[in-house]
Amino acid sequence: MAISTILVIEDDRFIGEMYVRSLKMAGYNVEWAVDGHDGLVMATNQHYDLILLDIMLPEMRGTEIMTAIRKFEENSAEKSRIVVMTNFDQDEKSRAALENDADAYLIKAEITPRRLIEIIQQLGS
Repeated sequence: MAISTILVIEDDRFIGEMYVRSLKMAGYNVEWAVDGHDGLVMATNQHYDLILLDIMLPEMRGTEIMTAIRKFEENSAEKSRIVVMTNFDQDEKSRAALENDADAYLIKAEITPRRLIEIIQQLGS
């Protein structure tokens, strides 16, 4: 299923602006939340094809947001793909749990905007 709408939940202004600008230039319809609570409200009030989800956020952790979104989607025909993005070093058990619920798990320091767009295109094909 093609990806056209993306929600970025990212509290780092520099990273968020870079993702939003790059994704819009690549033709995606992008919205951005800078804290966990706002991101969760946006994700449950509107369907997004893809959610880029930071783990370390103000107000709510990304893991809590992902759990809430997946629970919300249980009764929905439309499911968002979720890409977890973090620089936080997870232990193996925590990372495995995240990878189980997410469609992709990326380390921010290793991902350029161009690489992010390539990954999104792969998820949408």
